[in-house]
Amino acid sequence: MDPDLTGCPGMAPAPGALFTTATIRGIERAWLARLPDGTLMDRAARACADAAERIAWQLPRGTPLIALAGPGNNGGDALLAALKLRESGFTCHAWSGAAPPAGGEAHAVRERWLASGSGFLRSDELLRYARDGAIFIDGLFGIGLGRALDGDYALLARSLNESGCIALGVDVPSGIDADTGAVVGGSAGVALRCVATVTMIADKPGLHTGAAPEYVGQLRVADLGTDEFPPPDGLLVGERWVAERLRTRAASSHKGSFGTVCVIGGARGMGGAALLAGRGASAAGAGKVYVAGPDGPVFDPGQPQLMTRDSEEALADVSAVAIGCGLGSSHAASVLLGRAIASPAALLLDADALNIVASQGTPAASFARLAARAPDTTILTPHPLEAARLLGIGSAEIAADRIGCARELARRSACVVVLKGAGSVIAEPGGNWAVNASGSPALASAGTGDVLAGVAAALLAQGYGAHEAALLAVWLHGRAGERWSASHRRHCGMSAAQLPGLICEEINDCREQDAR
Repeated sequence: MDPDLTGCPGMAPAPGALFTTATIRGIERAWLARLPDGTLMDRAARACADAAERIAWQLPRGTPLIALAGPGNNGGDALLAALKLRESGFTCHAWSGAAPPAGGEAHAVRERWLASGSGFLRSDELLRYARDGAIFIDGLFGIGLGRALDGDYALLARSLNESGCIALGVDVPSGIDADTGAVVGGSAGVALRCVATVTMIADKPGLHTGAAPEYVGQLRVADLGTDEFPPPDGLLVGERWVAERLRTRAASSHKGSFGTVCVIGGARGMGGAALLAGRGASAAGAGKVYVAGPDGPVFDPGQPQLMTRDSEEALADVSAVAIGCGLGSSHAASVLLGRAIASPAALLLDADALNIVASQGTPAASFARLAARAPDTTILTPHPLEAARLLGIGSAEIAADRIGCARELARRSACVVVLKGAGSVIAEPGGNWAVNASGSPALASAGTGDVLAGVAAALLAQGYGAHEAALLAVWLHGRAGERWSASHRRHCGMSAAQLPGLICEEINDCREQDAR
């Protein structure tokens, strides 16, 4: 189900601002000190009730709504939402775990529920409602969850997921870490899959990266009337941000205005990777694009604008270098990588270039050479396994804290880091970070990362700094995948060779939008 929550009252997010749990807690404490008791819970319940009502309008008349009331304030939000929905004429029930709230506002709401003559469903009754298509308001656990769901809660979440139930998350789907996007408990944990989530006060990074996109559904932010926020902890890169930063082209432009990219890769048997990067660079507007390989020229007869270069002259008079796509691990590849790092050109390291760095015993020496380069001129684009190799940890540790790991890799390497995957994370050496809001499962095919490398290199060649180039490239790449999925009404079957044309369309559409 894809619910339509547009027009829900009180759902006005601050575009692009992401706040960690610690910051949200501080905002919440400040507002609780200023407002009468129960005000924020009442507003949160109203936001949940409005969203649940929107979902109910899209289902058969009389569909029941069921509050899943956990032991914290999220349970109070869900129960109070059910009370409000009942006042509006909806049939509402509730389920509560073995640990009811010990006190506070959630306890008061529970007493109101019991005083209304209502009790709590048994688990078997709950599952029968799930199979019959009821709507569930997930107030089991919120942003404070510190350990994996267990006992009745884990069993319930698994059973509801298996039933394909319609669930609305309150603040965050139960079992998802609001800061990291990981399922709490890792592979042994469980989270409740929701068709929509209403998150309170402000947006949170863990709703956009890692495992979270599988569980959040359509997201809306309910600010609860709060109007004083500290600086955000991170950025969610969206269409508005991109449209405001893509530069227009002057009428007097020529190819020299937009820089020269050299893609270095395409060892024997892997030429396609380098050529896809070259196509990506061309589509993203580089003035000239060369392709050089460690085993000789790499030529694309279908794209004659991609020129070839001998590896000895690959770095001559270029604005930006993308190295690693199909580069291989030969001695010649390592030599080319060392020369690229030493060159003054802006630089992107991908794939095999990252593997060479990671395979050199300890990457510290390579990191030192990267750190010696001019600031904001170098991008690393690892997928999770490559990031794990570079950091000397396991891939499970990357999945558990994608933002933290991207920031650590950026700090060690003194480079801008793009940790690829659902909700790609972009981190700067100084600690700033962002999460990309675009993407599609259609991008899960060989070669799409090579195209991304070329796009980012083209933006570097056009004079964007490494941080801005990475943010723009990642969003455009993800949006191109979305465009393909929307036009084909599926997420499987896109070829990486189709991406450059889609990215070119996105760039031009964004520029037109900004001009308007």
